Amino acid sequence: MMILYLHGLNSAGTAGKAITLRESLAPMSVVTPTYPAHRPKQAVSELSQLIDELIKKDPKLVIVGSSMGGFYGQYLARQFPIAHLIMINPALQPWELLYQREGEHQNFVTGERYILTAEDIEQTRCYEIAAVDDGVITTLFLDKGDETIDYRMAADMYRDSGELMVFEGGDHRFQHMEAVITYIQTHYQH
Repeated sequence: MMILYLHGLNSAGTAGKAITLRESLAPMSVVTPTYPAHRPKQAVSELSQLIDELIKKDPKLVIVGSSMGGFYGQYLARQFPIAHLIMINPALQPWELLYQREGEHQNFVTGERYILTAEDIEQTRCYEIAAVDDGVITTLFLDKGDETIDYRMAADMYRDSGELMVFEGGDHRFQHMEAVITYIQTHYQH
């Protein structure tokens, strides 16, 4: 079993959740790439190539995606035969959130400065999933206190086709990583 962790918009594969997953799930293989989450076509291209390589090594791939990583994970889980999709406070309609953030940004982890353009934001629509009831095994971890994304969007979308773990309080950074770790250990570490 291999885990692929997909970080959010202004994060990286070397940030908190990635480190927590790698350390807590060792010796399980946890791959935590840094990819350009702000450039949708490039992100999907790079991640598709990586997933193709990982599945050749281990066909039982679990994708764990946080925020924008959840959005990309949702799309990629329908392009490749993965074992399980786990999303943490996912940004399932990023175009709704990002137009108010158009402009200059800095990645919190890498320090990279970039401009988020209207074109970049519009490109996210190319990776929207119309129907989620297609058999992809999915679990969502949601904090009700998420100040960035209303948790009800994901809860409503996956109500009948996913397992929902909804926590009181918390925030967009997600305050219940221990629940994600326990879930993965329970289901995949033997």
